[in-house]
Amino acid sequence: MSTAGNISRLKPGASRSAHLLVSASIWTAVGIMLMLRGTAWLYSVGGLWLLIPAVALGTGKSLLVLDKSAKKSIYRIVRFKDGKCLGAVYSLKTWLLVLLMMSAGCLLRNSSLPKEFLGVFYVTVGWGLFFSSRHAWRTWQRGTDHFPDTTIDGNNS
Repeated sequence: MSTAGNISRLKPGASRSAHLLVSASIWTAVGIMLMLRGTAWLYSVGGLWLLIPAVALGTGKSLLVLDKSAKKSIYRIVRFKDGKCLGAVYSLKTWLLVLLMMSAGCLLRNSSLPKEFLGVFYVTVGWGLFFSSRHAWRTWQRGTDHFPDTTIDGNNS
């Protein structure tokens, strides 16, 4: 067997359903982690009331930005053949964006910005991710055969 064949056997191939489960779980877990960290900062400065505008902003971010991204990711996964590497749950471009966002989060956490601002920002982003994860959870629950065969805008391609 060739070297490429040996390497191919080692890749963590998974079903489309597993890809959807991983995608939904990542959005959910990261969203919860960000909300917890943001809430802790708000609590530490007596600003828990700021959760209300943060969740409102996060809902807007979800509906206006993240839902489209989530649906695009789901549509990409639904078109996979089973057995695709689990790391392909996101495209290379998306993985690079994740690294960029993690780096930005580190910079923000270590900045001198007020905890009120950081708390609202983290809860906003966290709630947006958590709320938009509903699309992947719904598709995973229903199965990939029930995902509409349309583009993200609703137009057939």
